Amino acid sequence: MTTHLEDYARKLGIQPGQVALELGWDEDSDPEISEAIEEVLGEDFLDEETDDLCDAVVLWWREEDGDLVDGLVDAVRPLGDNGRVWLLTPGTGQPGTVAPGEISESAQLAGLVQTKAERLGQWQGSCLVPRGNTKK
Repeated sequence: MTTHLEDYARKLGIQPGQVALELGWDEDSDPEISEAIEEVLGEDFLDEETDDLCDAVVLWWREEDGDLVDGLVDAVRPLGDNGRVWLLTPGTGQPGTVAPGEISESAQLAGLVQTKAERLGQWQGSCLVPRGNTKK
């Protein structure tokens, strides 16, 4: 039986032994999502200043955080060959919600393609991969 914490990591495709980086975490972020990922990884997220490549970047983003294209370009830099960015935005009706059209347009401008969307508690997750790498 999986707990809802393990379910968060499963929905994000996080596997034991992978390496992940978390960007944009703030007091409104859901710590259960972060904890679930770290529990499955078996270690903490990489430090934001690392030069290591990672399998996944978890990017928390709210409407007021600035230019989403810039945020996505920064999130792509540490990705390994088959890496993906999980863009986590407040769900519909929550403060800071980002319009779906803005997500798809920003992803395209940053060279990314959305492959999947998941609801994670009060947050909406969009799986973004570099164009040409459409594996989930």
